[in-house]
Amino acid sequence: MKKAPRRWSIEAWEHSWQTHWRKAGRISYELRQPKVQAALREHRFLMEQRSPQRERRRLKRILDEFERGFQRLHKLGMAVTVFGSARFKPDHPYYELARRVGSKLARAGFTVLTGGGPGIMEAANRGAHEAGGPSYGLNIILPHEQKPNPYVDEYIEFNYFFVRKVMLVKYSCAFIIMPGGLGTLDELFEAATLVQCQKIGPFPLILVGRNFWKGLRDYAAFLVDQGVFTLEEIGFARIVDSPRRAVESVVRSLPPALKRQLKPLKPKG
Repeated sequence: MKKAPRRWSIEAWEHSWQTHWRKAGRISYELRQPKVQAALREHRFLMEQRSPQRERRRLKRILDEFERGFQRLHKLGMAVTVFGSARFKPDHPYYELARRVGSKLARAGFTVLTGGGPGIMEAANRGAHEAGGPSYGLNIILPHEQKPNPYVDEYIEFNYFFVRKVMLVKYSCAFIIMPGGLGTLDELFEAATLVQCQKIGPFPLILVGRNFWKGLRDYAAFLVDQGVFTLEEIGFARIVDSPRRAVESVVRSLPPALKRQLKPLKPKG
């Protein structure tokens, strides 16, 4: 993978994007059967011509997916969702960091909830599994990267991104955001927007990795300077390096009644 230059011109930025995505329309040729049709459902939802009959059929599929998620997750208990990149391998420091986060969450009495795929998601599920705590994965079918990891106690597969994101938010009492790319940023800012608009929470958003998130801090300061972000809103997420501090921040945020419901795991041995 090529490293981006420290300073990109606008032309270089656009050329890189156009070159990479020139063949994006050929998704169906890059997937093995029988997952092609399932992976294309959301693509069709956004791209194909509409008709009332087709939309009614689509709405039923969406409602069925919501209902299946509600039925399987309503007894989840207190869960913390861990977001992060699917691209980090087990020998990467960020993988090990997420594994420790998953372990600390499980030991504190939380269910660990992730997108169910590889990388950071696998690491967090693995940490919870190895600690003896509950571990759930809400997977999505993608043309690359996403496949279920082996460390989940229960695995639920979704066809629609937005249904899956509702489940990851609805059943969580906090969000821990590990290093990640566009998908992780999407999940981070959706959660932050829901908290800002008082649609959920307020739930804590914990960013793990001070060096990784430095650019985001700088950009948030720029947004304040531009007048689209207030100074009070700039601290929408706490940034830490330690898994212990991340989990302690989540525990401290719980109302006393919920905190009493936590059942920390006893140390093994």
